[in-house]
Amino acid sequence: MMKKVFLIGFLVLLVAGAAGGAIWFFYFRAKAEAQPAFRTAAIERGDIVQLVRSTGIVQPIQLVQVGTQVNGPVTKLYVDFNDRVQAGDLVAQIDPRVYEANLARDEANLQQSLANVEQTQARLVQAERELTRSQELARRDMLSASELDTALAARDVLLAQLKLNRAAVDQARASLSLSRANLDYTRIRSPVNGVIIDRNVSEGQTVVASMSAQTLFQIATDLSQVQVEANIPEADIGKVILGQPVKFTVDAYEQEFTGSVTQIRLSAVTVQSVVTYPVIIHAANPEGKLFPGMTANLACEVARRVGVLKVPNAALRFNPPDKSPPPAVVRPRRGDAQPGPKLWVQADPKAQPIAHSVRTGIGDGAMTELVEAKDLAEGQDVLIGLRGNDKNNSKTVNPFTPQAPGGRRPR
Repeated sequence: MMKKVFLIGFLVLLVAGAAGGAIWFFYFRAKAEAQPAFRTAAIERGDIVQLVRSTGIVQPIQLVQVGTQVNGPVTKLYVDFNDRVQAGDLVAQIDPRVYEANLARDEANLQQSLANVEQTQARLVQAERELTRSQELARRDMLSASELDTALAARDVLLAQLKLNRAAVDQARASLSLSRANLDYTRIRSPVNGVIIDRNVSEGQTVVASMSAQTLFQIATDLSQVQVEANIPEADIGKVILGQPVKFTVDAYEQEFTGSVTQIRLSAVTVQSVVTYPVIIHAANPEGKLFPGMTANLACEVARRVGVLKVPNAALRFNPPDKSPPPAVVRPRRGDAQPGPKLWVQADPKAQPIAHSVRTGIGDGAMTELVEAKDLAEGQDVLIGLRGNDKNNSKTVNPFTPQAPGGRRPR
């Protein structure tokens, strides 16, 4: 009987102990949850550069399209891709036989017209002499008035005929000039100094010039200087001004190129409901690394601050959870009722975080300038998040900053 009583008592104590342990476990767990651990970052002093990022296409500053104004098969090409040409160089030849025949025909027509003028002039001289004799005979009453009128009319008809013949000469000369021009157009020449970047015909191909000249070649005048045409969204175009420095990269090189804004065009372009404006950036290309058509990843510097206080953007976005700690460690949150950005500071791990209202300036996507921050100083830690919520958040990254193709971004 005593053994049973002892065993029952032991089991009662065992159950009571387990229940008490569970109560203490949940108490301390709740207490730990009431005091979350925060991640912090220090207020820094340094430079901030605000950038407007975009992409653009590398283009020659001047691109000339060489076409043809005459029809016919291409009998000879004298240049190919990447060849350098000088103004006046022969780049292609169109079959000239038809135009040579037209030239010969018009030359013959001109000679015929000139001969007609000479013939009419000779007849006019004779008519003038006949008129003079008729007038003399009429004065002696040896010629009737009708015969005199006939001689006068013959002279006037030849005068009119001479004017017609001379007009025919002018017309023949104009036709001859056109034939010569068309024959000259069969020899395609470069209008500028530059580099052939595109060829649209081959030898033996027939070209037809209808309403507009058919393009045979595209010539870039000078690739030592290039331009990048970028499309800047309307939200950022107000920050871009002429002369601003621009840095950009292309996927072909691990190199950063520099340029400056030379033109802001007013011709708006809407792409997927986003209004953008073309911005032209000129850049030097002395080594010839930048090819027409390359995609440039641009970073246009729109503002710079030197030696200012700055904090991670995460600190301005963070708001600590509103949990009520035990009365002994309650500290009022200063500035909760004030609008605007705030930074949270926890002076003691057991203390409630305190909010400090601040006034911010420019940002670079990761850090933001502190224009006014009362009671805060360089090196002071501010809250940026809760520990354990984002294990891989070792650095502050702006998720809305566009990444350059290939994972690289201009620095």
